[in-house]
Amino acid sequence: MGFGGSAGRASLGLLMLAALAGCSTGPLPYSEPPGATSEATATAGASAAARSTVGGSPSLGTSPPPSAAASATSAPTATVPPTRAPTPRPTPAPTPRPTLRPTPAPTPVITPAPTVTGWDPDKISVRFTTVATVPGRPLAITNAGDGSGRLFVAEQGGGVYIVKGGTVTSTPFLHISGQVSGGSEQGLLGIAFHPDFPSDNRVFVDYTNAAGDTVVSSFEVDAGSPNVVVPGSEVPIITIDQPYANHNGGAIQFGPDGYLYVALGDGGSGGDPENRAQNLSSLLGKILRLDVSPATGYAIPGSNPFVGKAGADEIWLYGLRNPFRFSFDRKTGDLWIGDVGQKAWEEVDVARAGDGGLNFGWRLMEGNHCYNPSSGCPTAGLTLPVVEYPHDPGGCAVIGGNVYRGSGYPILRGGYIFSDECTGSTWALDAAGSGPQPLVLVADTSAGIAGYGEDEAGELYAADLGGQLYRVSAVAR
Repeated sequence: MGFGGSAGRASLGLLMLAALAGCSTGPLPYSEPPGATSEATATAGASAAARSTVGGSPSLGTSPPPSAAASATSAPTATVPPTRAPTPRPTPAPTPRPTLRPTPAPTPVITPAPTVTGWDPDKISVRFTTVATVPGRPLAITNAGDGSGRLFVAEQGGGVYIVKGGTVTSTPFLHISGQVSGGSEQGLLGIAFHPDFPSDNRVFVDYTNAAGDTVVSSFEVDAGSPNVVVPGSEVPIITIDQPYANHNGGAIQFGPDGYLYVALGDGGSGGDPENRAQNLSSLLGKILRLDVSPATGYAIPGSNPFVGKAGADEIWLYGLRNPFRFSFDRKTGDLWIGDVGQKAWEEVDVARAGDGGLNFGWRLMEGNHCYNPSSGCPTAGLTLPVVEYPHDPGGCAVIGGNVYRGSGYPILRGGYIFSDECTGSTWALDAAGSGPQPLVLVADTSAGIAGYGEDEAGELYAADLGGQLYRVSAVAR
């Protein structure tokens, strides 16, 4: 994706060659085209392929054994002619016939039944319905958790707008365009309210500043004027130097543990030339976990995996190329990541609740495939993707979504939804499944989806760079 890198079912068994073209939607984390040294913009071409499911049922091929018993044949009695006295001859003894024994029944061979989970993406189709049009290029959605029913939509140019009942406020909730850098993968990239809001009246944002570096900062919200931030209330939390303009990550979320998680790309260029994602002394190519309870700055949670060990204390997860969008499952606490690929493969990763210190493999691997080195890469200790998909034809950047936990569409509950920014293809998988999962296409929409988010009730929305805010729903198929 530039930030890093109809409906049917797609086959994982299909091997596809990666190919990218320029994308008119602009600045997302696009993946790098073959032969390039920096990210190129890619154009969407929607695709769908059918996926076959193979299932088996128990088969007991047991034949009934034949029955048999021993039998004896009696010899006939000789008749003596009246005119001649025969010489007595001994009566022959009957020849015994062998007793037939039953043929042993074969040992039954039982075909294992297919694994059945509680949610099946093959049974649903996803729909996107426009509920509002937001100024600028919307890419992140959140709620305040305060019972107000408001959605907050961040747009890349530096504005945050409130949407309620399909109406967009004319005055931005936040407007920092004057301090946000432009560029295809730069800008205002993430937003999150403190989990104790409004008791803790802070809202946090992630953006690239005029120098192109990542800044995470907080703003205050006055209870008397809840639809705008307090002017001049910005407090920087952390600033991270970005050596290149691309691969900035940008998503921020509070976890169920109350800590702030911050996604950072590998620093940019192409192919992670300094191997920062595997370098535990660098914060790039990581997801950080910070305690923002102090009035300024941050503290380090004592349970972070590298506290007291080699590696930066802030790191929670590593080996990521450009985790542009991630989310927490509000039911389980699992952390789902859409990690934008390089030249050929996009991937979705998961860290189960409380599981820190995982290495997702970049730049050793791109998806399930060796990248550097191109063959024979070591895989021991790596956490491989839950699912991957190729760039060919037209894919460019995975947009990680959410696990649906709302009540409006019960058939969607328990499914993780994600999309490709350039093609608009949308897939789903069972969030409770284990190991690699099949790639199941559930919608084929227009290009431009750049982020997902939930309202307070767990209903799911998607933001499109063209300005649309969609409500996500599902029907049976």
